[in-house]
Amino acid sequence: MPMPSKLQDYLDRNHVSYGHTVHRPTFTARQLARAEHLPENGVAKTVVFVGDRDYGLAVLPADCAADLEELGGLLGLSHLRLATEPELSALFSDSEPGAEPPFGNLYGLPVYVDDILCSEELIAFNAGTHRDAVQMRCRDFVRLVQPEIVSFSCFE
Repeated sequence: MPMPSKLQDYLDRNHVSYGHTVHRPTFTARQLARAEHLPENGVAKTVVFVGDRDYGLAVLPADCAADLEELGGLLGLSHLRLATEPELSALFSDSEPGAEPPFGNLYGLPVYVDDILCSEELIAFNAGTHRDAVQMRCRDFVRLVQPEIVSFSCFE
């Protein structure tokens, strides 16, 4: 499965400068950082969650853990859990489970980015497969996705 055309077309249509690389399969954001020879704080991991009513994406640096209780409190949710693999497959039919790109806007999902990640000039992330990665300016990502920027992570 290649990088989703939905993502590539969106980046190209918006005239965003980005790099696309292919590497050995990785299954965590930290592994992606090592494979791409990048610092972990500049690699975004996408966490898909289910709240009281809907799904959403939490995007944070690879060297941080998502505090789901904190995020749920910020969003006014009484319940928050990680999405299951079947849910991921249904939501992101063009991506491999666990390699979802952080562009929830392309899938009708809200995106919440941890403020720590926004301090990075460049970010890299899975591009729909465990082998494809995209690197782009964080400010371009924020402009295109228009996420809510909040604080919900802690260093691992």
